[in-house]
Order: sequence, then structure tokens, then C-alpha cells
Amino acid sequence: MGHLAPRVKTERPQNEFMDDSGERRGRIARRLRRQADACSILGSPLYAQLLEAAAVDVLGGGPAWDVLQGRDMDDAGSALALRFMGGVHRLVLEGKAPELAEHYPSAGGRPAQEAPRVFLETVERLADKIRGSLDRPVQTNEVGRAAGLVGGFLTVAQRTGLPLRILEIGASAGLLLRWDRYRYEARGATWGPADSPVRLCSFNSEDPLPFEVGAEVAERAGCDTDPVDAATDEGALTLLSYVWPDQLARIRNLRSALAVARRDPVAIERANAADWLEERVQQAVPGLATVVYHSIVLQYLSDADFERVGSAITDAGSAATGNAPIAWLRMEPGGEEAHVRLTMWPEGGERLVATCSYHGASVRWLGYG
Repeated sequence: MGHLAPRVKTERPQNEFMDDSGERRGRIARRLRRQADACSILGSPLYAQLLEAAAVDVLGGGPAWDVLQGRDMDDAGSALALRFMGGVHRLVLEGKAPELAEHYPSAGGRPAQEAPRVFLETVERLADKIRGSLDRPVQTNEVGRAAGLVGGFLTVAQRTGLPLRILEIGASAGLLLRWDRYRYEARGATWGPADSPVRLCSFNSEDPLPFEVGAEVAERAGCDTDPVDAATDEGALTLLSYVWPDQLARIRNLRSALAVARRDPVAIERANAADWLEERVQQAVPGLATVVYHSIVLQYLSDADFERVGSAITDAGSAATGNAPIAWLRMEPGGEEAHVRLTMWPEGGERLVATCSYHGASVRWLGYG
């Protein structure tokens, strides 16, 4: 099997009933604080502040604990802290939390010292609505990640000389299925439609990306266990709610990508990733280079599906030919930053082709070698 990036480990207590309330509160507080640290590193001081306040509140048995209690048994990979914050952000965007909106830049507000107090008051007032939102999976269809993936797609096009057939698992609303509709700019070189409203410029690479290469996407398809319809207001609200509210550049990119999606619809199938991929990746198409790809997805798969996805791709790769090649492009955690890896068959051999932040910023292109 090819390289599968390590995933977030799950927390599975031996016996829930042996844990007292303090231990359960501590487990949830640790999850909130881990996410607070990540938000601080990734440039969201507002969320870092609010998550730390929520962690203290959980330990004290306050309104955040009232909403989150019983969730300590959720798999760590399900991103409880981001589901919680996304549920609150959604209420802000819907106009149901006007006091908190004054501190959320996504709603025209400005963070202030009293933001944690207002946040916890909002959690207490809207506890039932927030509690209900925790059953929704995180849907971060991060447009910026296209900047981390684009070099891989262009490398496949360059080395095969064929149009691309792209298959994305964990596609959410399919915004990354439209990667070729966006404009990329790096050290004076550009790629993509000049009139695209989505402009991705966050490259920090000494090596030039292969922007001289043309690439045609002949077929595109994706799946998700809970797909979002990017053409609807409801779908747009869902996606926006999971973007951190003080990261306005991400919000602008998302709104622009939603405009592209409305003009260029792509149906995302509701399906289990392993089931969907096993069926499609075995169906090689002569004259097309099939690219299976995903970004920050593996942590959400079950152990069995994690193995099945890797096996499906490598099995298909072993049967690849020069006229029907297979490529596996993935952007997954690599420690403090994301690693973009590319494996191509029939030649075989995995390469680390790029690194970037988890949202696709500061892309460093390493090349295929």
C-alpha cells in the first residue's frame, strides 16, 4: 500500500461509567485547548481566545459544559471543537446572536476584550440550538487548498500528456473539483482563467511551479457522506459557518468560489468514500489520466475505510497503463504543516511535492523530481 498519512488518534475510554464528571470535563477541555492552540498557530486569535474561555467554562461546569457534556466519547477525529464553534458561528451569520456578531468580523464586528463573556452568554442563551448543531459533520471546503494541489494536477498533465479525469473523496460542496477555474499567481507566473474571481497567491517557493503546463479536465466527480449544495443559500451558510470568523481572506475566497460553483455546477454523490472509490477507480478510461485526490480527509474515515481507500488506489495503480495512468494526489497532515504527496502509476514511486499550511497558505513547491 502507498503512504497513508497518520491520522488524529481517537480517544476511547475503557469504561465511560468509571469516569467521574471531572474527568469527562477535563477530556473535553483538552480538546478545546488543542484546537485553541491550532487556531493561534493558524492565525485566528479570536477563536483561540474563545476556545480557551470555553475550556475554562467546561472545567467549571458552566454553559459550555451544559452544551458539550456527553460528547467526550466522540471520536477525536470528528473535530468536536470545530463543530461547536461552527454551530455558534452559524447562529451569528443567521442574525440570531446580534450581541456576539459585534465581535465577529465575518458579520461586520470587531473583536474586543469582552468577547469571551458575550460568547459564553450566547452559548447559554442558545444552548438548545447549539447542542442540536453538534450532530453536523465539519464541512470545511477550503478553497485555499487548491493552491497546494495545483502543482500536482499540472505535474500529472505534464508527465502523461493526457486530459485529466479527477475523482475527489470527501468533496463537501465540490469547490476543489473546480480547481482549474481559479487563478494562481506565484512570483510573476500565473495559471488559470484571468477573469476568475478566485485568486490564489499564497506561494512561498524558490522552485517555480509548472505553470507553463496546460491541463484539460475531461471528467470530474466527487463524493461525500454529507454533501453540500453550493448553489443554495443553505449550502453557502453551512460552508461559511465553518470558516473562522476573523479570517476574512478565506471568507472572500469562499464567497468567490461559491459564485464559480453556481455558474459551473458539479453534482456530488452522497456515498461512503471507500465504496464510491472502489467502484470508480477500477474503471480506467483509456486516453485519460485518472487523478484520485483528497485534502484533510483521512482523519474522518473509519479504520476499515482508511485501509480500503489506500488499497483501492494502489490496486488500481498496479493495473495502470501508459494510456490509462492513475495518480494519487493528497494533502494531509504532516505535523505543523500539511504535506502534499503524489504517486503516479504505471511508473510508481511516491513524492512529497509540496508543503503548505492546513488552509493552503504559504505553499512551498518541491517538485516531482
